[in-house]
Amino acid sequence: MAYKFKEEYNIEVTDGLQQNYKNILEGIGEDISREGIENTPERAAKAMQFLTQGYKMDAKTILEKAMFKESYDEMVVVKDIELYSLCEHHMLPFFGKAHIAYIPNGHIVGLSKLPRVVDVFARRLQVQERLTHDILECINNTLKPKGVAVVIEAVHMCMMMRGVQKQNSATTTSGFRGQFEKIETRNEFLKLISSDLK
Repeated sequence: MAYKFKEEYNIEVTDGLQQNYKNILEGIGEDISREGIENTPERAAKAMQFLTQGYKMDAKTILEKAMFKESYDEMVVVKDIELYSLCEHHMLPFFGKAHIAYIPNGHIVGLSKLPRVVDVFARRLQVQERLTHDILECINNTLKPKGVAVVIEAVHMCMMMRGVQKQNSATTTSGFRGQFEKIETRNEFLKLISSDLK
C-alpha cells in the first residue's frame, strides 16, 4: 500500500477524557454498560482530541513553509472554505464558510495553506469574532501583504438547539487590513464573494 492514513492519540489524554465522559454520561442518567453506549466514552475522547487539534498546530509555520517570492500584486481570493468549530461557551458546534483575500507584497503562499490556517484556529474552542481576528492577524503578520480580508458566515448550534432556538439565523463577521481598508478594494472583494453571502 503506497499510502495509509492513521490517526494517533495520546493514551494518557485519551484515558483521562474517557473517564470524564463516563462521569458525564452517568451524571445525565445514562447506563454506561448499555450496548450502544459502552464504547461512547472512548469515541468521544478521541473525537474531542480531533476537534481541538488546533491547539497543537502552528499556523505561522504552515504559512512560512509555503511562501514563494513572486511579483504578482493583484488580489488573490480563496472563498467557500468550509469550517467547523466548537463554541467555547457551550462546546456545541458552529460551522460555515470563510472567504479570504490578500494582495501580495513580494510573496505568495500555496493556496492550500489558507484553508489550513482556517483549520488551525477553527479546531479550538472559539467564538466567531476571535476566529475571524486570529485568521486575519496570522496572515497579515506572516505574509506581510499589501492587504488582507477575511469574512466568515456561520450558523451556531448553541442558538439553534438551545437558548433562543432560532434555526434560520446566521452570523457574519469580517476583518480588513491594509489596502482592504479602502472602500473600493473592500467592495471589489465583497462583490467577488457576494454570491455566497446571504
